[in-house]
Amino acid sequence: METFQEFKNAANPEKSTGAIISHAFETYKGVFLYALLAMGIYMVASWLIQTFSGFDSQTFVEEIRDSGGDYSSIKVWDTPGINTYYGLSGLLSVLLSPLYVGVIFVAHKYNVKQKIQASDLFIGYRQNFINILIYGVISSIILTISFVMCFLPGVLVMPLLLLGYPILLFENASFGEALSKSFSIAKENYGVMLGTSLLGILISVSGFVLCFVGILLTALFFVVVMYSAYCAFAGTPRQIMSN
Repeated sequence: METFQEFKNAANPEKSTGAIISHAFETYKGVFLYALLAMGIYMVASWLIQTFSGFDSQTFVEEIRDSGGDYSSIKVWDTPGINTYYGLSGLLSVLLSPLYVGVIFVAHKYNVKQKIQASDLFIGYRQNFINILIYGVISSIILTISFVMCFLPGVLVMPLLLLGYPILLFENASFGEALSKSFSIAKENYGVMLGTSLLGILISVSGFVLCFVGILLTALFFVVVMYSAYCAFAGTPRQIMSN
């Protein structure tokens, strides 16, 4: 059974992009190993999917590289296993969305100086699971459609979804309530939320510069940014305590 406890003395960032990113960075340093574990789970699951689908990503990348810039000759969807791979990858992203909620929970326990356990990463599978999954599907669809529309719409929509997962966790909200409240807060503070989203995602993807190891190091930073933004605009959330 889950109960709740208020923490009024935890320091929250100011409602500014710099303060939120700074708070997220300090928090991420404290929960880095747990984020690394979560990312490791994702990478292993992704590798298993690729093996099952028969899609050879290395061969595909080499084909693109050897095309000499003439991508018209590459029949992407004729590549063996690629349809199965991307279909299962989309399903995996949804099924692992509770794991992102777990990273947010771990970040909060660090912020309020509570002891963290590895099992905390899986709280999204124990609490509000269905709503988290549905929100994951809806937000993925919204972002995919937005980014397909010349990329810029995706950048502009991203801040509107920034607080969804923390709301689902700390307020035990439905997916509709999470969408509505996240949109509402973001619209009222759009400039800060846009700057926070852009900086957060840039830091998260910066790991690509260091290839595989770098991705593991930085990929989930954006999830901690969600928590820090929630603290800034909704206050210190009530702590979930397992009895």
